[in-house]
Amino acid sequence: MNTAAAPEAMRPSELESGSPVTHRGRILAWAAWDWGSAAFNAVMTTFVFTVYLTSKSFGGEDQASAVLGAALAFAGVAVALLAPVTGQRSDTGGRRKLWLGVNTAAVALLTGLCFFVFPRPDFLILGVTLIALGNVFFEFAGVNYNAMLAQISTPRNIGKVSGFGWGMGYLGGIVALLIVLQLFVQPSFEWFGASTADSLNIRLVAVFSALWFFIFALPVLFAVPELPRSERGAGIGFLGSYGLLVRRIKAIYRTSPHTIYFLLASAIFRDGLAAVFTFGGVIAAGTFGFELKDVIFFAIFGNVVAAVGAILGGFLDDKIGPKAVIIASLAGLLVAGTAILVLGNGSYEFFGMAWAGSTTFWIFGLLLCLFVGPAQSSSRAYLARLAPNGESGELFGLYATTGRAVSFLAPALFTVCITVATPFVATGEAQRWGILGIMVVLLAGLLVLLPVKAPDQTEIAEVPEA
Repeated sequence: MNTAAAPEAMRPSELESGSPVTHRGRILAWAAWDWGSAAFNAVMTTFVFTVYLTSKSFGGEDQASAVLGAALAFAGVAVALLAPVTGQRSDTGGRRKLWLGVNTAAVALLTGLCFFVFPRPDFLILGVTLIALGNVFFEFAGVNYNAMLAQISTPRNIGKVSGFGWGMGYLGGIVALLIVLQLFVQPSFEWFGASTADSLNIRLVAVFSALWFFIFALPVLFAVPELPRSERGAGIGFLGSYGLLVRRIKAIYRTSPHTIYFLLASAIFRDGLAAVFTFGGVIAAGTFGFELKDVIFFAIFGNVVAAVGAILGGFLDDKIGPKAVIIASLAGLLVAGTAILVLGNGSYEFFGMAWAGSTTFWIFGLLLCLFVGPAQSSSRAYLARLAPNGESGELFGLYATTGRAVSFLAPALFTVCITVATPFVATGEAQRWGILGIMVVLLAGLLVLLPVKAPDQTEIAEVPEA
């Protein structure tokens, strides 16, 4: 095909161009990466190591938190600027698996180096730098990993495969956290790794997380074949890749504007989905009075429910399509969030039985977790259905970029709603109104998504290289 002469020619999707046969071994190997990656997500950046970095040992919670936040913000900018081009170049060079391996190894190495972050203020910069760089390489690896979805699935089972991967990620996080709690944080027996001298136990968590991620990432590097090399973009330099990217975006908008609309809609509602987990523990403790152990128990149950939701949503995805699953999930999230906002921490009586505020959060908080999984999984499957053959990396790079571009929305509205509510509600009640900010983001994402065409009604044109 002469792409210069026929720039608007439609190219078959990578999903349709792949094998019509499902290789279960490849699916298991691919999902093992998600299982292993939870050690970086759940252990290092959410529940354990960043909590350690923002402790008094590093100069005070406020200062350390500000430094960590600034480092992560710079990391987010780097991802937004580089992700589409790194994805594009791995597609073009036929090196998707290679770069998945390189980026994964970089994350594991940076995670392991966190062992040398001793609990002293002069080690704060080293710690936040390692975590921030780890986040950058993790996002790059995620672009390659998500792009592989079209290689290991078929049009008939892509929803189930995506949901299975998300479910494995949630369950892997639970197992990793339980091991960390039992061996390092609250050890159930005496061993050298349980020592708190110089925070050895927490620093060893970094070594454990690095090994956990690296070991479970290996299967996909052996089981899934490398992407064939493409002539598209061959010989173009790194800076020239941005020119190709701009032409690509223009071609997509001209021939398939609904793909751009989906990228925008998903960026908005994915920010709301992330906020559900980011602020869930905060609300549980601050508004509903959960102790730390209660928060951990809720996190474990919440991840189990989210995994079940992702897997069930994957089956529905293949039956009714990803758009319907996402819409239903966002609607469910709005209903559950409204219940938490309205009922709050008050006590109620239903059919002669007392209903405490903690019961409200357990019921509707778990419902939130149930709907988060399908929305995340189907969003990935939606985009994988659209990606033209050999261009999934570039499209998932744009997916990462748009997500980073609006990642301030939910945290900002969460804060604004609390600030506005503070003068009008009783002490300790304002935090609950932060839920309203998250719901506004989810609703906005839903409204932007509604007019977007489903994947089977959308095609993307091939773009000329020059």
